[in-house]
Amino acid sequence: MAVTTPPVHQPPVPPNLDEVPLAVADDELVRPYVPDQTDLAELTPGVIVLGIVLGLVFAASSVYLALKIGLTVSASIPIAVLSITIFRYLAKAFGARPATILQNNMVQTTGSAGESIAAGVVFTLPGLILLGYELPWINVAAIALVGGLLGVLLMIPLRRSLIVREHRTLKYPEGTACAQVLIVGEERGVQAKTVFMGFGLGALYKFLMSGMHAWAEVPRRAFERVIGTQRQLFGEIRAEISPELTGVGFIIGPKVSGYLFAGGLISYFVLIPAIKLFGAGLTTPIFPATDLISAMDATAVRANYVFYIGAGAVTAAGLISLGRAMPTIWAALRGGVGDIRATRDAGVPARRRTQQDLSIKVVLVGTLVLVVAMVVLPQIGINILGALLAVFFAFLFITVSSRLAGQIGASANPISGMTVATVLLTALIFLAVGWTGVEHRALALSIGGVVCVAAAVAAATSQDLKTGYLVGATPRRQQIGLLFGVTTSAILIGATINFLNEAKTTIVPRAYAGVTVGNLESGTRVGPDNQTYRIGHLYERTGDAPAGRYLVDQAGTIHYLLDPGIGGREPRNFDGREVTKLDSPKAQIMALVVDGILTQKLPWGLILIGAFLSIAMEILGLPSLPIATGVYLPISTSATMFMGGLVRWLIDRQLPAGAREGPQSDSGPGVLFSSGLIAGGAITGVVLAGLQAKGLDAGLDLTAALGGFATNNVVAMAIYVLCLGVPLYVVGKRVLVRS
Repeated sequence: MAVTTPPVHQPPVPPNLDEVPLAVADDELVRPYVPDQTDLAELTPGVIVLGIVLGLVFAASSVYLALKIGLTVSASIPIAVLSITIFRYLAKAFGARPATILQNNMVQTTGSAGESIAAGVVFTLPGLILLGYELPWINVAAIALVGGLLGVLLMIPLRRSLIVREHRTLKYPEGTACAQVLIVGEERGVQAKTVFMGFGLGALYKFLMSGMHAWAEVPRRAFERVIGTQRQLFGEIRAEISPELTGVGFIIGPKVSGYLFAGGLISYFVLIPAIKLFGAGLTTPIFPATDLISAMDATAVRANYVFYIGAGAVTAAGLISLGRAMPTIWAALRGGVGDIRATRDAGVPARRRTQQDLSIKVVLVGTLVLVVAMVVLPQIGINILGALLAVFFAFLFITVSSRLAGQIGASANPISGMTVATVLLTALIFLAVGWTGVEHRALALSIGGVVCVAAAVAAATSQDLKTGYLVGATPRRQQIGLLFGVTTSAILIGATINFLNEAKTTIVPRAYAGVTVGNLESGTRVGPDNQTYRIGHLYERTGDAPAGRYLVDQAGTIHYLLDPGIGGREPRNFDGREVTKLDSPKAQIMALVVDGILTQKLPWGLILIGAFLSIAMEILGLPSLPIATGVYLPISTSATMFMGGLVRWLIDRQLPAGAREGPQSDSGPGVLFSSGLIAGGAITGVVLAGLQAKGLDAGLDLTAALGGFATNNVVAMAIYVLCLGVPLYVVGKRVLVRS
């Protein structure tokens, strides 16, 4: 039967926490909602199944979102709300016993663990595609599984140090908010209607806009005029008015979304016009481009020049943020090592239910097995040195990631900055020992993938363990649930990335004089001209031919480029059909860092412009990482997120100051509705990609039937405001959690 006793007020913190014995520190800090002596149903088969299912849904959504914009948001609260509602419905419909608060907590623990893998995988492994490699789903699944399990295992000995002993210092805002939602749901019930409304609206809007093309998907306006004999570009604004980007903007808020949009303004109203202005009279291309600047539009200028400036800015900003966190890193490492030693010296597991973790032997044996798997499994292919580097960097950044998530939340955690540092240091080590072959670039990115997944999972795991600590869950059971969630989602994420890449791949006629391809796959493929070709790989730029996959004849002569759906730059297929690519901005940066260091062929002038742009922002006291990310992303992405942030700002202006931040704002109806918009829009995007891959999308296209209505920018913006902006504003003003 569900516990309805209100939580007991927390006693004061002991004067010197370091002197509190580890075995009694839990009770000295906080009294959980469910008392330690009460052993409710928690880890049951139905709970695990529901957690896995919800985790898979939000994992697919997160993969699409991360590939599109390089950001993910936590799914813990939406999953908790859905769990409460689903179990209450089943209890009412079939007369079953209502789920306990600990069972609902286990559902969100299992589900959010699977969802968190998406960020770690997408930020790194698609970089292999950009370097001309294949990316079979089984390889992605293997790396995701190893990294995810490593993230869970290495967090086990850190739980008491970070979650319990620093309870007052590290708030873990998303975990605390999720605990409040669970407690409110236990006492008064929480309806998931808000999430379902957002999901339905997001799915319908996305299908009508992107599937049926009932209105323009990316309204745009270029500001230019003819001066003398030249057409001068002053800037360009565009917005991909999708539900998922709007939802992300609402969740991250006006400040962060404003920084992102400011970066976009720097790109499209400063850098691109400046490059067009000074390059208009040039008669030869400037490296790395192969076309004249005068012949380029804003998109081409960004792809050839601003892309590298943005990459340099993001890399420098990530390293700056990492350097600033070095005292935290050192303190966390000391605490982590000390806590492992204390756990080992305790000899036996704690007797209290809320103090029971999986044994340290499980951690050590499991880590050893994962090291062996990295070396032995051909799908991973990391050598002994690489595996040791992966475990070292994983422990380092798991500790850092967990601590930062405790301060700023998992969604705002700079995982990509830690991964850039991992990839950068790994590439420098490889360069020092002479490992500069094409296989070593794949090795460096694979190591980065393991570390990135581990750090992302550790951040989400920390939030889940904090929720469990507050509601009175059993840590050992939560850790088992986390292992289930990680394992199942790793398989789905690998398949989803492979599917999206193939669905959005375009075949473009290409011919490069003097370039032949020697790395041929065993099979054949029929080209657009009905001729049979081999698939060949260029792992680095050769002549004018960039790295990538090509359709070639038996002599290795290139006939077509297989431009990838992830990170590709050719939006038009051979038949004229336009395909919206998934930018995967973080993976592009990882590939750029590895390739640039090991081949030493980067346009360092552009990279350094971006790096010093970030340094200048830090000197001015501005947060360089979100602004640099905005410089790197297309303005169509940051503009829509900024509009979602504006809706949040309009609502926040009407709220009391204390309600604008903290757990209540993180679990409010606007956030739940936005989570639904994200999931609905992203899942529909995956479905539409499948229809596109099967050639079934043409029958849905209403562009010809609707004429000018379907292409008018004003009409598109009006529909966006009325169908997304207004509902989000109305729902966001409601109050879900009351103090």
